Parts: sequence; structure tokens; C-alpha cells
Amino acid sequence: MMDKEVLKTVSRIELSVRGSLDAVMAGVYHSSFKGNGMEFSEVREYVPGDDVRSIDWNVTARMGTPYIKKFVEERELTLMLMVDASSSSEFGSGSQMKGELMANLTALLAFAAIRNNDKVGLLIFTDQVELFIPPGKGRKHVLRLIREVLYFKPTHVKTNLEIALEYVGGILNRRSMVVVLSDFLDTGYDRAFKVLRKRHDVLAVSVVDPRETELPSVGLVEFEDPETGETLLVDTGDAAFREAFMREAKKQGRQTKELFERMSVDYVRLMIRDEFKDSVSPLIEHFRRRAKAVNR
Repeated sequence: MMDKEVLKTVSRIELSVRGSLDAVMAGVYHSSFKGNGMEFSEVREYVPGDDVRSIDWNVTARMGTPYIKKFVEERELTLMLMVDASSSSEFGSGSQMKGELMANLTALLAFAAIRNNDKVGLLIFTDQVELFIPPGKGRKHVLRLIREVLYFKPTHVKTNLEIALEYVGGILNRRSMVVVLSDFLDTGYDRAFKVLRKRHDVLAVSVVDPRETELPSVGLVEFEDPETGETLLVDTGDAAFREAFMREAKKQGRQTKELFERMSVDYVRLMIRDEFKDSVSPLIEHFRRRAKAVNR
């Protein structure tokens, strides 16, 4: 059972993402992902023009006239959401932290999945698997996922994507859509991504705060690495330092993008904006491009 305050927060998120879902996600999610193959539907009498390879010879022999097998797309999918809960997700320079945007993304994708009668599961990770909720259906199930992403308290602070990816690869028996929500402040995860994408459809969604790419001039500031606790005092009034910081941030962003391209894993970078719809617009655009490619 959820207490009243938790239920109020979860309901607010549901309403906010439902608006975005109805406005821009209707049909996009469905058309972006194919099912797991074709399943038998029925047999019907052969008519000229039908593919002779579809003839059911057993029924044809029994009925004395040609019959063919009809198949329909097996639409049901499993969507597995992997959410980074390491301490860096608690960073935010504006009205929203990275972890909060990940929670909203979880809700947006989960509601899209259940609208299409797909199953959706959740894995929360740090440098270990913190929580796993098996794939399920229905609004109650989705609200539980949102609640956990919002209020779950991890026991560790660091990040290990490799452990999380290997865990998911070991528990998903059928081909699934795996979405990884993280800031990807980690290394050594490329092998695990390559292994996972061999059996599953994988999408990496990077969440970035504007202050991780550009610094304002506000004088002396002490920075702390949330995952290691290391601190550094810098003078943000130094234009040369701000310029070097921005160049390094761009370099890291470019290297991350190139890494996913080499791994042949879909990658979307989201910058936190004041409006949720503005934050997720690159993800919506990715789904639109994907839908066009899938349905050519």
C-alpha cells in the first residue's frame, strides 16, 4: 500500500506524462518496435494469388481442396527499464535532478508499454543490482514501478553498468526491449552492451544536467564527486577554466556517443530542461525516426 503523500506524488507524475503520452507518444512507441515474430492464427481456403509456401498440406489432404495457414504478428513485447540510482543521479542545478527526470521517463515509457499490452519490468542499479521487479502488466504494476524509482533508497553510491547489464542478460529469456537510463559516468561496460544487444533490442538514454556541460561565472565553488566524495575548489570566474571545462565536457559527450555507435547500440542524449516535454523531445524524435525505418 502507498501512503497518501507517495500516492499523490505518483499520481501527479502519471498526469504529467499522460499528457505528453497522449500528445506525442500515441502510436510512436507501437510502430517503433516489432513483435517477437509471427504466430499461427487460422487456416482458410486457398485463393489464386496466395503464397503456395503457406499451404497446410495436412488440412489440404483432409479437406480435398487447398488450404493455407494464416499468421499474425506476435505483438506482445517485454520492456525492461534499467535505472541508474548511483549518487550522481541526485545532481541537479535547476528544479529537477537527474534521478527525477529518469523517474518521469520510466513513467512515460511504462505507460506507453501497457497501452500496447506489453509487459514492463524494472531494474534499479548502482554498482550492484539494488532492486528487480519482474515484467508485468496493468496500471497498478506501472504505479509500483514509478513509486520505486522515486522513493527507493539504494545501499551503494557508485556505478557499475557491467554488473547490471550482465544481470539483465541472464534473466530475460525471450527477446526484449531494454532501455538503460543513466548518465553513463562509468567505464568498461562496452563488452556487456555488445553481449546484451546480440539477443535484445537495446537503447541507451543518457541524462545530462546543463551544469555538467557549461559553468556560469559565480566565483569560487567547491565541487564534490558524489560517488567518491573527492572535492575540488575552482574559480569559475576564470574564463580560461570555464572554456577548458566546456571543451572537456564536449569531448566526453562525443566519446560516449562514438562508443555506442561502435557497439551498434541506439543512443539518445537528453539535457534537463525546465519543461518535461522539452527534456524528452530528442527521445520522441528518436522513436519517430525508428518507426519510419522499421515500417519501410
